[in-house]
This record gives sequence, C-alpha cells and structure tokens, in this order.
Amino acid sequence: MVVPFDRLKPNERTIVSIVVTGATGQLGRHVIEALLERNVPAQDIVAAGRSVDKLADFAEQGVQVRRLDYADAASVAAALRGARRVLLVSGSEVGQRVEQHRTVIEAAKAEGVELLAYTSIANADTTGMLLAAEHKKTEAILRGSGVPFVLLRNGWYLENYTEQLPGTLAQGGLAGAAGSGRVSGASRADYAHAAAAVLVADGQAGKVYELGGDEAFTMADLAAEITAATGKEISYNNLPAEDYAGLLAGAGVPAAFAEILADSDLGIARGDLLVSTGDLRKLIGRPTTSLAEAVRSAAAAV
Repeated sequence: MVVPFDRLKPNERTIVSIVVTGATGQLGRHVIEALLERNVPAQDIVAAGRSVDKLADFAEQGVQVRRLDYADAASVAAALRGARRVLLVSGSEVGQRVEQHRTVIEAAKAEGVELLAYTSIANADTTGMLLAAEHKKTEAILRGSGVPFVLLRNGWYLENYTEQLPGTLAQGGLAGAAGSGRVSGASRADYAHAAAAVLVADGQAGKVYELGGDEAFTMADLAAEITAATGKEISYNNLPAEDYAGLLAGAGVPAAFAEILADSDLGIARGDLLVSTGDLRKLIGRPTTSLAEAVRSAAAAV
C-alpha cells in the first residue's frame, strides 16, 4: 500500500531528499508539484535540470534546485549528492539516452541511493517498437547495476494527441498508421502523481508498474471525441506506415523521428501500448484522466 507522506509518523519519514531529474521538462515539473501536494517538505526535494532559471518558481517554494545535464557526469554526481531516492526521467535525445541514463545510474550507485525509479515505456519487455529499444537497454543496465530500482513503465500521453489539436483542426482530419489498435493513454499529470506515490512509499524496490489509462481508445475514437468537442467533423485516415512517415517528414518532422513515430503507430496497431493492469489508477487513488476530458480541455484552449 502506498501511504501519503503526510500520513507517515515522524519517525517513519526517513527520506533525506528526493531528486527528480529532468525537472525542467513537463513530466518532471508535474512530479515536483505532486510531491509538494503530498506534503513532502520542500527542502527534502531536489529539482534537477539543465536550466536552473526555469526552476526558479520551485526555488521560491523552498525546493532545492540543482543543475543536471545527462551528458555531464560531474553535474549528475553533484545533483545526486545526499539523495536517498531518485526519479530518473528518461531523456529526450533519442540515440543518446542509454549512455545518459547509465551516467545517472552510476552516480546513484556511487551515492548509495535506496531507490531509483525509472520512467520506462509500457510493456517494455515485449514490445517491438523502435522507441522502446533504449528503454530496454536502460532496464538491463539497472538490473545489472546493483542499485535498488522500480520501473514505471509509462504508456502514451494524452497530450501526444491533444497538443496537436490546432493542427488537426486546421487540416480537417487525423492521420496515422495505428489501424484499429487501442492505446491506453493518460495525462502527464496522472503519470507524475504515480511517480510521486512510488517515491514516498516504502517497499518499492524490484516492482514493475505497467501504467496506462483506464479506458483504451482507437484513433477513430479520438477523431470522434474531437468532433464532439469542437463541432468540426474530424475523421481518421489510416495510412501505410511509410506514407505516414512521409507525411510527417513533409510537415517538418525530422525523417528519422518521423519513422519512429510511424513505427509507434504500428506498435499501437499490434496492441503494444495497451495496458490493463489498473496500476495507474491504484497508485493515484482515482480514475485516470479520460480521453473526452482531455480533448474537451484542449479544445477550450484553442
């Protein structure tokens, strides 16, 4: 059972500091906010990221702010100094992430942390998605490191779709290569609250959480929700993966990343991002954000 920090007895509050890497990113920021909501003392939280200026608002609340660049081992070691628990938010630089993650893991081992939580990808041990390759390698490094760890295998973010809403409306349609595959999407905030719950709980080492939204949906379902929320008729156009990658590249997405995105859609078609464990709902103690709710919120902001 995950016990909120504010319900722990004083002598049970063994955490000296929780370090959240990638704290300047959207997920990392949500995690810091979730920890504060759980009444973890601000001085026991370290927000670590490349640009400390972007963390000034947390510093004003008493959160420790430290510079951390995954490519700079010295900065990683300094950021993790004194840490008891670490959240390693996976890096964003595809192709460089394995060695960057290794740097954090080695620093965590040198520091003797009691738990390292890693944000991996849903069904990492079985998926064939290209995007999962670096996550698989990182998980392997963790298993051989001797560092106590917990895997947070995050599914797709609803924001992957809702943040594209202006473009979708401008184009008058939704394209992809996911067929009728279903994806268990949830909001970044949902995944962040799950990470915070794990970071403040005891007995987490060795656990693997498969995290995804309560209600899986297809791309046709997404198109229908956009139609309902905006009043503009949106349909889903399923394309061969090669054509979808070409469409993305034509829209300015780097060719290599366009191929990864198209391959991810093929993964959705296979069911690689379908999660039915209920782990996310259990960790956050409430239903996950629904597709309809996320789309309505995004539509209201357009």
